[in-house]
Amino acid sequence: MQSNLETLSSLERRLSIAVSMQEVNTEVANRLKRLSRTVKIHGFRPGKVPVKIVEQQYGGQVRQEVLGDTIQKSFGDAVREQNLRVAGLPKIEVQSGDEKTEQFEYTATFEIYPEVELGDFSALSIEKPVVEVGDAEIDKTIEVLRKQRAVFEPVQRAAAAGDQVKMDYRGTIDGEAFDGGTAEGSTVQLGESRLLPDFENNVIGLSAGESKTFTMAFPEDYHGKEVAGKEAQFEVTVHQVLEPRLPEVDSEFAKTLGVGDGDLDKMRSEIRANLEREVKRRTIANVKDQVMKGLLDSTSVELPQALVEQEAERLAEQMKQDLQARGLDAGNVPLPTEAFDEEAKRRVRLGLIVSAVVDKHGLSAKPEQVKEVVEEQAKAYEQPDEVRRWYYQSPDRLREIESVVLESNLVEWVTGQAKTEDKPTAFDDLMGNAQ
Repeated sequence: MQSNLETLSSLERRLSIAVSMQEVNTEVANRLKRLSRTVKIHGFRPGKVPVKIVEQQYGGQVRQEVLGDTIQKSFGDAVREQNLRVAGLPKIEVQSGDEKTEQFEYTATFEIYPEVELGDFSALSIEKPVVEVGDAEIDKTIEVLRKQRAVFEPVQRAAAAGDQVKMDYRGTIDGEAFDGGTAEGSTVQLGESRLLPDFENNVIGLSAGESKTFTMAFPEDYHGKEVAGKEAQFEVTVHQVLEPRLPEVDSEFAKTLGVGDGDLDKMRSEIRANLEREVKRRTIANVKDQVMKGLLDSTSVELPQALVEQEAERLAEQMKQDLQARGLDAGNVPLPTEAFDEEAKRRVRLGLIVSAVVDKHGLSAKPEQVKEVVEEQAKAYEQPDEVRRWYYQSPDRLREIESVVLESNLVEWVTGQAKTEDKPTAFDDLMGNAQ
């Protein structure tokens, strides 16, 4: 094999590779000979088919397979010989390769991974939220839990925020009905931002049996493009108004939250523990977001276009799967990969930077770290041994754990280099920012 490397740009390379055609022809002959022992051809006994007959029927297919394998092996050998890290798939162009030539020649054009010059992480400023979980937070959580368990009962009064209303409505634009603008027997809770504010404000104040006609404009950025920015006329008839009845905070309420003996102090302790776990999770997520942003802001790196295209395609496919999971026909939704370019660039860039930091500072997940995380997960179950086996029986599951550990190592290392300080934060602010 002979190879010649050309530099086309900072990241683009082209390898010209030549392989002896005698090697190709010899491998084709060997494969045809092996095939003649197993192939079934009418008129011949198994294992007795002449190689010449096999060549007539399968020669072209076998030659293409051999050429494909030859390209794969010779390209891999040439890349290792040149010590190149190939980013994405190469573009292969065959120059010559029929049976009469002495050499099979082709070119492979591809991109390589860039050298990442890491920035100065000591200049980064990271604020770690510090949140206290007190009685006020517990009380607020109990109110949320009460609302989630509310029972709605019919009332004979005008609808107010927090009520449910059962209603019919019909919307028209220039006298014509539009998709999603008509419903019968629809039940919606007011004050939950499920309706546009202008629509909801016209429903509030209506009692059962009352109707109202009003005009409202859809926002310019409304998700339904066919009605966005347009003015519509609605006719609404309310059939029923229901107000919420919240459960009392008593032993029965505690039992609905999983406190078997209904002890209210135990209920509050469990709520506190849950809130503290959630605060810890969101604090970690908040700091991680700051670290990742700091990595992007402090380090510049040239991106291989092949990796960006691959990531954009992956994001588009992920979006299709998400739509299908929601019961939508993804085939009718245009999802050009160009729409994902910016996010793909961000992810590829961050991935290259993270990889460089991990490699340079030895932050990969160690077996004992992975084991520790698996143990923590297992402790939460009644049969921890089964959970351990479940993780260690699957390389994919272990890789997920390794990814979590690596990320944790990275965040810990960067925060150790950066200017990190605690920042007292309101409970609601942390919850809102992490949503």
